[in-house]
Amino acid sequence: MNNAIGRRLYYLKATGEVIQDTGERTGWVVETTVEQDFETYRSLRERVPETVGMIQLEYGAYAADRAEGGSITRIDMDTMEPMFTYRDPIDPGTPQEPGPALSEQLTTLKTENESLKSRVSDVEMTITEILFS
Repeated sequence: MNNAIGRRLYYLKATGEVIQDTGERTGWVVETTVEQDFETYRSLRERVPETVGMIQLEYGAYAADRAEGGSITRIDMDTMEPMFTYRDPIDPGTPQEPGPALSEQLTTLKTENESLKSRVSDVEMTITEILFS
């Protein structure tokens, strides 16, 4: 079978810490079961299955974030979204606090920017009407 399989992120339910990223696979691959993953990966074999959660990403999801040096280190337990850490280019040795993917932050900022532009335009029109009436 010629398939594209997205990565699975296994995390500790208590903290959201990612303990196993299976990576993406493409080509003549077959998707494994969760049980097979627990047999295959040492980091999972060492755990009680009930204490581990899993989310599966679509193939290619967050590729731009990973290309920018992002690493998925935690799952946000409220949103069930991956949290990324990025290396600080000035001080690469300093650990960073996990946060949303930069691509998601960019989308949010673009939306906020458009909203602010619209509000500024409304204020400008109101001021113009007040000045010329």
